Amino acid sequence: MSDVVIQGSKLNGDVTLPPSKSVAHRALICSYLSGGGTVNPVIDSNDMKATTGIINSLKNNELELNAIESGSTLRFMIPVVAALGREVTFVGEGSLLSRTVGEYLELLPKHNVSIESNGYLPVMLSGRLKAGSYEVAGNVSSQYITGLLLALPLLDEDSAVILTTDLQSKPYVNMTIKVMADFGVDVKETDFGYLVKGNQQYKQLDYTVEGDWSHAAFFLVAGAIGGDVCLKGLDMNSTQGDKAIVDVMRSFGADITVTSDGVRCKTSSLHGARIDASNIPDLVPVIAVLAAFADGKTVISGAERLRYKESDRIESVVYNLKQIGADVTETPDGMIIKGGKPLHSARLKGYNDHRIVMAFSIAGLFLDGETVIDDAMSINKSYPSFFDDYNSIGGKASVI
Repeated sequence: MSDVVIQGSKLNGDVTLPPSKSVAHRALICSYLSGGGTVNPVIDSNDMKATTGIINSLKNNELELNAIESGSTLRFMIPVVAALGREVTFVGEGSLLSRTVGEYLELLPKHNVSIESNGYLPVMLSGRLKAGSYEVAGNVSSQYITGLLLALPLLDEDSAVILTTDLQSKPYVNMTIKVMADFGVDVKETDFGYLVKGNQQYKQLDYTVEGDWSHAAFFLVAGAIGGDVCLKGLDMNSTQGDKAIVDVMRSFGADITVTSDGVRCKTSSLHGARIDASNIPDLVPVIAVLAAFADGKTVISGAERLRYKESDRIESVVYNLKQIGADVTETPDGMIIKGGKPLHSARLKGYNDHRIVMAFSIAGLFLDGETVIDDAMSINKSYPSFFDDYNSIGGKASVI
């Protein structure tokens, strides 16, 4: 257990963002399936350790694969391993033990794979995946679709992913298709979902991972509320869905500019906005912090899947906002925030959730006194150097 103590301050300066976790997951898997090449840079976060660890376990013919606490790793690798015909057991730790793999329980046995599980870890796999039509809901998690798309090119015949509902978080699937294309594998979008030809070969190459837009959001919000921050290493042509933070912040009135030097955001006159978060769920914690400091009402909707992340992020965000004095009402798929109220420091819960800790570390910059957040080192899941970067441009965060 660890706490972080935040003193009021302003962030001013440049930050070079770490490589995208989402892109790196996909590139590492594609590189493994190609049989060679490198993927760089990759940060030493727990989620990256999960993917690299499973890949190394597969190379060593180990029978137990540990996804640690990475839902992406688990849901991506299950169909990939099934396509390779490996008999293994997936295990995990912490919050991952309460995250389901339910979609695969019904889907994979229809395609020659035996899967033993109660819907959660451990998951025991045997049999080799066969080509065919895969009907899957698009509103549960895009991670299932990504896992299938990564696996299906390895099969002998063509396959179809048929979406039985509208697809939420589509930018994440677009990112998957882009990374696969970089490795020479083709996926075609259709009226029903996706068509994937069999007998494709991932090509070997050295892959460079772009900067992480989801991490950029924390610093951009700090700049907008009361600072001046320029972020380096971001690709404006990125397929990362969280690149939408630029447009989201502009809808709040943020002074944000994109130049050849980076993406800059400085102190702005902020007002409430209506945000459909169905394609950007990971941004909700920090958007909610922004809304608490903006005048007027903000409505965040379309985020019901946040209830099944590392924490129930709707409940987590609402609890912490109330602790600092915000006027916030929880809804089934989001929240309503009436910003502009005087806010104050408090002792907050990190919920062992990296995005909750980072979002409220930004809020703490602008509160009187000391803000204390527990489970501080949950940031190791995705951004171990977050507090180093935070402090390097004026933040005052001390991890105890």
